[in-house]
Amino acid sequence: MRSKSGDSTPEAVADAPTLRGIRVIIAGPLHEAPPMRTFANARYTVSATGMTNLPTADRPEVAFAGRSNAGKSSALNVLTARKGLARVSKTPGRTQLLNFFECDGVRLVDLPGYGFAKVPPKMRQAWGRMIGDFMRYRETLVGVVVVMDVRHPLTPFDEQMLGWSVEHGKPVLALLTKADKLSFGRAKAQRLAVEQALRDAPGISVRLMSATKRTGVDEARAVIEGWLPTLPAVPADDAQ
Repeated sequence: MRSKSGDSTPEAVADAPTLRGIRVIIAGPLHEAPPMRTFANARYTVSATGMTNLPTADRPEVAFAGRSNAGKSSALNVLTARKGLARVSKTPGRTQLLNFFECDGVRLVDLPGYGFAKVPPKMRQAWGRMIGDFMRYRETLVGVVVVMDVRHPLTPFDEQMLGWSVEHGKPVLALLTKADKLSFGRAKAQRLAVEQALRDAPGISVRLMSATKRTGVDEARAVIEGWLPTLPAVPADDAQ
């Protein structure tokens, strides 16, 4: 499962103008461009134990997946500018449910952490089935953010998640977190290495981010925004 350049465009928008793999919506002069989501008003809504008790599939959903210690909760918190939105724990594997957050007409879905979670094998298998079923059958899922520690990217677990996403036609943001743990040059080299490794898989973008230093946040948001319906422009009278 290796992808064409790290920034290829999903097939569904292959004819749209692109900028570094991000869909660009042309809507007249630049000052009239449609607004982008800030994700700043995200709020927790519900947790699900499986496919039988998911919320109604009535809006686009973006899933966040990652190894248990890759910084997934911190990435969710910084992307939404909500420090305590997703629980950050020093114990890997504490997220055991599908947790849903709503903002700007979109749901963000925190999938169970995988990898180093110290849980019984049967529970780990159940998590795997739940994640796999969600990836296969959730019709409102528009894209997947696979969170990876920049120092240890593309573990077998990461590759399995990337493979599921590509297999089911979902665009992916491979988000390399904890970039502050490396020098600028080393972090950039890691990103280039991941892009090279994924050069043959369609629809994967690779970005660096540091939740601690708040770097790379806008770039990650822009990739996610490219998967979503455009927000309607706000009339001048209502914007005041």
